Amino acid sequence: MPRYEYRCRACGDSFELSRPMSESSAPATCPGGHDDTVKLLSTVAMTGASRAAAPVTRPAGGGGGCCGGGCCG
Repeated sequence: MPRYEYRCRACGDSFELSRPMSESSAPATCPGGHDDTVKLLSTVAMTGASRAAAPVTRPAGGGGGCCGGGCCG
């Protein structure tokens, strides 16, 4: 179940709630009991590295063919 982050406008506290996506825009009450809350824009946490996102580096130098390192990598 997704977690959504909210901030209370009355007390300034931030809190998270686990709720279905269908209820993501529903009003949320802060742990202090205040109803004046706003849903915050969340960022997605990704772990690991993607090969597609990493720049491809080739060894520098050499002439042509395999003797110069141009086709290695």
